[in-house]
Amino acid sequence: MSAFRTLHDYLLHRMRMSHVYQPVMIQALLEGGGERTERDIARALMSFDVSQLEYYELRTRNMVGRVLRNNGIVTRDPAARSYELIGASDLSDHEREALIELCRQKVETFLAERGDKPWHHRRQSDGYIPGTLRYDVLKAARFRCELCGIPADEKALEVDHIVPRIKGGTDDRANLQALCYSCNATKRDRDDTDFRAVRESYAEYDAACPFCALGEREVVEENRLARLLWDRYPVTRHHALVIPRRHVASLFDLGRSEHNACLELVHTARARILALDATASGFNVGFNDGLAAGQTVFHGHFHVIPRREGDVSDAMGGIRNL
Repeated sequence: MSAFRTLHDYLLHRMRMSHVYQPVMIQALLEGGGERTERDIARALMSFDVSQLEYYELRTRNMVGRVLRNNGIVTRDPAARSYELIGASDLSDHEREALIELCRQKVETFLAERGDKPWHHRRQSDGYIPGTLRYDVLKAARFRCELCGIPADEKALEVDHIVPRIKGGTDDRANLQALCYSCNATKRDRDDTDFRAVRESYAEYDAACPFCALGEREVVEENRLARLLWDRYPVTRHHALVIPRRHVASLFDLGRSEHNACLELVHTARARILALDATASGFNVGFNDGLAAGQTVFHGHFHVIPRREGDVSDAMGGIRNL
């Protein structure tokens, strides 16, 4: 059988894919004339790794992009999430090439002086974890981030050292946890927080709680950690509630991921209300925490209350008077 027929048959009929890796590697080899180094293949695989792209998008926005904006070198369009080099249209081809070469020289000089130190923070926090051990860690986490709960098929998971290597942490199984890229990047390499029990707490449930026992018909929209519904006893028309899935009396006891999930649905509630009623021209958003503050259902929840022009004689003071 010819090489073409062998590869064609493998790609069409025999290849079993759990990820994009096989066709990407074959394509890289084909484009390289049949031979590529591991580094070349790794580059090809990395081009499909969304978590790596997200990492460097954050680096661009919060670090290098900000520095260049502050120095008047670039501008940023927040809507398009794009950057423009100030004065680029005024450069001649010769000037552009000269500047590109100068950039190359700056990079080469920097790396020649510092070696692999610029990437040391990534190696220290991530390190190499053998495949079997990595699988055990992810399997124990049920292939979900142990902090925010996102599954591995939606965001790449990393094996994190609970006590970072830079602080003496080892590769012992007890020192490893599964975190998605975003949570791991937030944790940084000097934080020794163990998140392994956090995700389990998201399932906390109280059968006597009306918010824990919600019927599916009552839920307007939901994400992994929170739910949106219409208030049964509305203060105004289209009064909405945003409720964390975990049974917790106080919203102050929520984790950052739960707060983010709730706030995401607060925005969703506002958008839904505006789509339903164009007369809604303002909102009171807040929560009651504790009996003295008027809390009646002790499963923390946000109120999203639409307001209309003239719904009270004097709206001054807003939530103070609500």
